[in-house]
Amino acid sequence: MISIEIPGYHTLDLRHLVLDYNGTLAVDGRLLDGVEAQLLALTRIVDLHIVTGNTYGDAREHLRGCPAEVVCLPVSGQAQAKREYVQRLGAQHVAAVGNGRNDAPMLERAALGIAVAGTEGLACDALQAADVVVHHAVDALGLLLHPKRLIATLRS
Repeated sequence: MISIEIPGYHTLDLRHLVLDYNGTLAVDGRLLDGVEAQLLALTRIVDLHIVTGNTYGDAREHLRGCPAEVVCLPVSGQAQAKREYVQRLGAQHVAAVGNGRNDAPMLERAALGIAVAGTEGLACDALQAADVVVHHAVDALGLLLHPKRLIATLRS
């Protein structure tokens, strides 16, 4: 678990990390450089869940060595499915990371929502739903591996 007390905000007790795949951890279906090592480091402190629309159809193959639960969603209803997934885990203990319009509901519902403005862009809905916005997945994962970065960003 990651426990972070953020002055003037609240204390985060994070047990789960829910991640979008394409556009967040991967571009054109391929995992971004540096992401795999950070995911492996995070498995020691939180449970990883990758919830994806599986745009290229091969997310499971690319994530074969990653110790995460990989959930591939049907084409329709992805936004609601992602939100419900976070809710089932106990949203108050979830950090969520995404970039797409279908990620906005999970970013909003999670205790901590991190939006990634990467190569594929960042949907306005996801931007508005997030607590923090970063440029790259490595930066998003780094916030959890180095919690003082979150404190510096979110404290009031």
